[in-house]
Amino acid sequence: MKIVSEIRGISDPYAANKALVKRTINANQLETDHITADVIIIGTGAGGGTSAEILAQAGLNVLMIEEGPLKSTRDFKMDEQQAYADLYQESAGRATKDGGIGILQGRCVGGTTVVNWTSSFRTPPLTLDYWQKTFQVKGCSTRDMVPWFAQMEKRLSIAPWQGANENNAVLKEGCEKLNIPWKVIPRNVKGCWNLGYCGMGCPTNAKQSMLVTTIPDALEHGATLLYQARVERLLITDKKITGVECIALDDNKQKTTKKIIAKAPYIILAGGAINGPALMLRSNAPDPNNRIGKRTFLHPTVFSFAQFDKEISPFYGAPQSIYSDHFQWQHGATGPLSYKLEVPPLHPAMSSIMLMGHGKNHVNDMAKLNNTHAMLALLRDGFDEDSEGASITLSDDGSPIVDYPMNDYLFDGIKRAYLSMAEIQFAAGAKKVRPAHEHGQWFDSFESFKVGFEQLEHQVSNNLVGSAHVMGGLAMGENKALCVVDSDCKYHYLDNLWVFDGSVFPTSIGTNPQLSIYALVCKQATKLAQKLKNN
Repeated sequence: MKIVSEIRGISDPYAANKALVKRTINANQLETDHITADVIIIGTGAGGGTSAEILAQAGLNVLMIEEGPLKSTRDFKMDEQQAYADLYQESAGRATKDGGIGILQGRCVGGTTVVNWTSSFRTPPLTLDYWQKTFQVKGCSTRDMVPWFAQMEKRLSIAPWQGANENNAVLKEGCEKLNIPWKVIPRNVKGCWNLGYCGMGCPTNAKQSMLVTTIPDALEHGATLLYQARVERLLITDKKITGVECIALDDNKQKTTKKIIAKAPYIILAGGAINGPALMLRSNAPDPNNRIGKRTFLHPTVFSFAQFDKEISPFYGAPQSIYSDHFQWQHGATGPLSYKLEVPPLHPAMSSIMLMGHGKNHVNDMAKLNNTHAMLALLRDGFDEDSEGASITLSDDGSPIVDYPMNDYLFDGIKRAYLSMAEIQFAAGAKKVRPAHEHGQWFDSFESFKVGFEQLEHQVSNNLVGSAHVMGGLAMGENKALCVVDSDCKYHYLDNLWVFDGSVFPTSIGTNPQLSIYALVCKQATKLAQKLKNN
């Protein structure tokens, strides 16, 4: 009870200063239907929060617009049902058009930074080299990016996490038995209580998300936050955005009749790699080469489950602390689809879906959750002509549709990943291993796994494939045949629009993307702030 009372006693980051509260506005309560600023930032995740802090510190009047609700410490109760409904896009039910890939994305003030698992990696050098050669991205070499990574690592307290829980220790132990290299994951936390419920919002403010770092700082420097405001479209005249049309949403995520027009000389789009392209499509933004929403990447992710005699408790402790890139760069940036190995936490509600069972067998599997381990393989898409990713289109109501064709190239990577994960789990002492496949069975040895796995058919929807990393759709680079924003993330065909989020990545990056977004946006927003101050 003492711990519970301490958690509830932690102050709301927005309640400490009445001036901040006045600049934090529910769109339904805005007393006018017009609002102006020097800079409008659409979205408050990794890109929006980072750019808001930098531009507000530069003395600019910043307006942040967020579709989702404002939630904070006292709302984070480590309750799956409530968290998925309150904090995720489509209540954690977002998926590709054919249902083949489930997509987890945040939908709240702070975006996905509020619900991610805190893993923070620098962009791999081979990825940056590939962007430079293929997409003519300038100024983003490994050497160029080092100071920006360092700046954001310091700002967000990013450091390797010491002390893997049992779930992560399985990956470490299996790799060591097979002489596979592994490393420790850096996390953006300060004073972490090691609770393990990062995906439901941090109840102690230890996670250094935008909710508790850059957004409050931007507010302290005079920025305004307008939340529960859905940006319907950008108002465009010639080559300039003249206004941002918003609709206020009620507490049930439904549109109201309240329309708001926001105006500023400069617009930053930071709505993410699905909602951002969808907004551009709804706005009929100029796109002479038809590139908006093309090459959207998901790091398609597959899972392997293992049962141990020992207690794993996969729902406790830092969700991710160990990884292996052994299978990631064996052929360089190109070649067969490669993958990074990590582990996911297994909380009961999500696990009941991931275990893909029913009836008595499913009940038995769930009863053994405390002794169950999971491993994931994060597939690095976008580096081969057979890996073009998804395209974003619009449904009749203007909401985004994510069409991600699952082809033989992808399934080849999926099959190799399953085998790698199973071998590591058995090496770590697993008694049984099962692929996350509709017809997957529990196997009691790696040899029997290989034989049984070979008989499985791999097609859309019979493998459990997920994604928590959405990238691309508004690619950056000087090659206009492939890209819609330049190397400074300014939109090629509009004079006053910049895109500051993961949608500008020309490919996936091969690792958890939050630090890559922070560093790139820190670099680009700093340059933009200098430009605007000199105007």
